[in-house]
Amino acid sequence: MTKEIIENDPYKLAGVDIDQGNKLIEQIKNDVASTQNANVLGNIGGFAGMYKLGNEFKNPILVACTDGVGTKVALAQQYQNLKGIGQDLVAMCVNDLIVCGAKPLFFLDYYASSKLNVDEASNVIKGITKACIDSGCALLGGETAEMPGHYVDNNFDLAGFSVGCVEEEKIIKNKHVNKNDVLIGIGSSGPHSNGYSLIRKIIDKTKIDRSELKKIIDQVLKPTLLYPKLILSLISEFNIKSISHITGGGLTENLPRSIPSDLCAEINIKSWDFPFIFKWLQENGEINDDNMFRVFNCGIGMVLVVKETQASDITKKITSMNFENFIIGKITEKQNNKSVIYK
Repeated sequence: MTKEIIENDPYKLAGVDIDQGNKLIEQIKNDVASTQNANVLGNIGGFAGMYKLGNEFKNPILVACTDGVGTKVALAQQYQNLKGIGQDLVAMCVNDLIVCGAKPLFFLDYYASSKLNVDEASNVIKGITKACIDSGCALLGGETAEMPGHYVDNNFDLAGFSVGCVEEEKIIKNKHVNKNDVLIGIGSSGPHSNGYSLIRKIIDKTKIDRSELKKIIDQVLKPTLLYPKLILSLISEFNIKSISHITGGGLTENLPRSIPSDLCAEINIKSWDFPFIFKWLQENGEINDDNMFRVFNCGIGMVLVVKETQASDITKKITSMNFENFIIGKITEKQNNKSVIYK
């Protein structure tokens, strides 16, 4: 390539630097390779990623999820704390996969910015690769896009896509959920990746000193927990009737997706202590209980529906794998046409 072409690159003058994109690929290729296994065919930089199912599954059903991390990205950029955002992205996808019993196989990411900051993007992708390893899946590929004029002020956004697999006869469905089954709540690390438009509004309007602000920011930017290895271990040992990933919509909107329409999840709100960050958000945001349970996970990241006779052994297993957990309620007949009630 001649010096004249480099100095008069019209695409670069328009705001898109191809060389920076190539530099990023070079910087992350070893991290990406560290996630891959014998089922991954080809190398980074191809037009598409390829993955061989192999002989692990007899009647495989592929399961796919896509998600982002919402305006948590904006908060992380504002306070220059991006170390957990990559894990957030992976978690929001693989935690959805595991609800039906699927083992995560591979993940793809999309990183779009106004102007590519190679070091910033590299740090985010390093978080993605570590989360892929912790979830047992390969980072199969991704896309990095510079979009000057669409994104402004060096902002960026993320999206993720994940594919998993489950034996057809082992798909977790809600049809086996019965009255008097027990609800086990598995603890969250904080708000995870939901409710951040409201969180940002509360932080902006609340007058707090610098030390308290740092404490709050550290709490709300904790990365979303990764549940796949825990859940896969549980379903290999116990009869897990149904699972709900508590994301946007909180317990109120997500639990009905995991139980039959003629039943109700009765939640004992005194069965676990609200973590500090949710108490702070509720107080400073002047949010009533109904809206708290409809916006935030309130300290519960996953809910399992299990037989009462197995509940004790399951909670012991979850504790042994270093996850907080609580028996938070039970399944009852539908009451007043509500799928979730709080007592």
